[in-house]
Amino acid sequence: MANPNKYDTSAGQDGYEHRDLPPSTILYFLLILGIAVVVALFGIRGLYSYLDHRERALQPEVNPLVTNIPADTRHITPGYPQTAFPNPRLEENERGQLNGFLTDEEKTLYSYGWADQQAGTVRIPIDRAMDLLVQRGLPVRPESADDSSAAKAEKSTKNSDQARKVNQDGKK
Repeated sequence: MANPNKYDTSAGQDGYEHRDLPPSTILYFLLILGIAVVVALFGIRGLYSYLDHRERALQPEVNPLVTNIPADTRHITPGYPQTAFPNPRLEENERGQLNGFLTDEEKTLYSYGWADQQAGTVRIPIDRAMDLLVQRGLPVRPESADDSSAAKAEKSTKNSDQARKVNQDGKK
C-alpha cells in the first residue's frame, strides 16, 4: 500500500521549490502595509478629534458662583487646587503626607537616638531591644519596706477575719 502523502522525487525534483518570490511582490506587500498603517493613523486621529469636539459640546455648565476655574474642566491646570480653595487646606497631598509619616515612624523604630536628651534617655532599635530583653529577662521591681508592711497587714487582716468566722461558727 502506497502512502498518499509521499511525493515522488525521482523525476529530478529535490523536494522543495526552486523558485523564489519575485522582489516586486514583496515591495507591493510592504507598500500596501505602509498605506494601511497611514490610513489607520489618520482614521484614529480623526475619530479622537471628533470625540473630543463632541465631549466639549456636551460639557455641563459650570455653577456661576464658582470663580477662577479653568476653561476646560476636563484637564486640571497646574496649581489649580492650591489656588482655588481658601486656607486652611488640611490635606493637599494625602499619599505623600502618609508616606512621610510612615517613613519617620520607621526611622524612629529602627535607629538609635535621644528620647529625652535632658534626662539622658536614649532609644534603641526595636530588634536590639527585643534581643536585650531575651538576654536579660523582664525587669523586676524589688519589694520595698512599704510594700512588705502593706502585704503583712493585709495577711493579718485576712487571718483575723478567718478567726472571727471560726469563733462565730463555734458559738452557734
